[in-house]
Amino acid sequence: MKKYSFDGSIHRLDTGSEKWDALEEVFGVTEALPMWVADMDFAAPPSVIQALQSRVEHGVFGYTVRTDSYHEAVIGWMESRHNWSIQKEWIVFTPGIVPALSIAVQRFTAPGDAVVIQTPVYAPFYEVVRGQGRELMTNPLKGTNGHYTMDLEHLESCFQTGRVKMLILCSPHNPLGTIWSRHELEELAALCVRYEVLIVSDEIHADLVHQPGAHTPLSLISDAIAQQSIICTAPSKTFNIPGLCTSNIIIPNAKVRESFMQGVKMMGLSSISTLGATAAEAAYRGGADWLDECLAYVRGNMEYVQRYAAEHLPQLGVYLPDATYLLWLDFSKLNMTQEQLSSALLNEAKIALNDGIFFGTEGTGFMRMNVACPRATVEEAMRRLTAWVNSLSQASL
Repeated sequence: MKKYSFDGSIHRLDTGSEKWDALEEVFGVTEALPMWVADMDFAAPPSVIQALQSRVEHGVFGYTVRTDSYHEAVIGWMESRHNWSIQKEWIVFTPGIVPALSIAVQRFTAPGDAVVIQTPVYAPFYEVVRGQGRELMTNPLKGTNGHYTMDLEHLESCFQTGRVKMLILCSPHNPLGTIWSRHELEELAALCVRYEVLIVSDEIHADLVHQPGAHTPLSLISDAIAQQSIICTAPSKTFNIPGLCTSNIIIPNAKVRESFMQGVKMMGLSSISTLGATAAEAAYRGGADWLDECLAYVRGNMEYVQRYAAEHLPQLGVYLPDATYLLWLDFSKLNMTQEQLSSALLNEAKIALNDGIFFGTEGTGFMRMNVACPRATVEEAMRRLTAWVNSLSQASL
């Protein structure tokens, strides 16, 4: 029997919500259905809300440390959810994964060194490399009908230049929703070990998998790669608490960890917030049932979009992802430029999606849709898309 409902609409306007209140600033419009930035339109798990209410009632919000109980919650989650045994000393706090990526680039590469990313990929990957004067090398993924694989032959050619010091991995992948197979990760790890390339693995979506146990934490691939990797995790996407700015960066190698920690301290980012610590611990201790039901609901939204498109919008390519609550939609059959597509979706269909080009040139013809919202919102989005596409057909007559 279901314990939680995800159908209720929660009014988010005028709450400082980036997703809802920043439409004009980001898109230049005020009347569009926001299905872009990756947070959910669902309340956080009851365990989180109750813990925060109790903490607020205490009334004192002084400097906060990560307690033994906090660490035990993180360790317990990784063990139960991912069969990954980690140690307390491996865990380093940062207020987010993007700051962690930036610190890693700063600490383990030098200006002029090359960093590889696998495109199309989350836009900040580009920014943390280029913004620090490092050479950006792209290793484009190979995709056919929504299925993506790594081009390891091309990746090795990048490594053979001798300039690559780091690979930033997205696992599971954003925006594609791909879970890398263990075999792919083994081959990737072997290449990185052979060429002495540090892997920084963004695993923020690791809990949002649609088949339990499908995701393999990179450190489990081999002892060698565990000593040559930085694993970035957070409860933020999992439990819809990104505004509480809490991430746990897991680094088994003591030397790498010490250098990374120095970078965190130099940036003044080592202090966890009182409410962030409270929410993260409560989520990991009491949010598993909520997450399971949330994922089932989101999967239903995804399957609805796919079924609806097959019946009413055959021009739209909809492929179900392995993970995340994000759909990578293929609009290429409409034969529009990316600028035309983005403008029309905003101004005619009145839907705010993430432009595929935001993730790299390989995103041309695509848009990213966030379906972590009530079914009624998804249904409205599909009605708007249908009306818009039908208007295109009428205009061409």
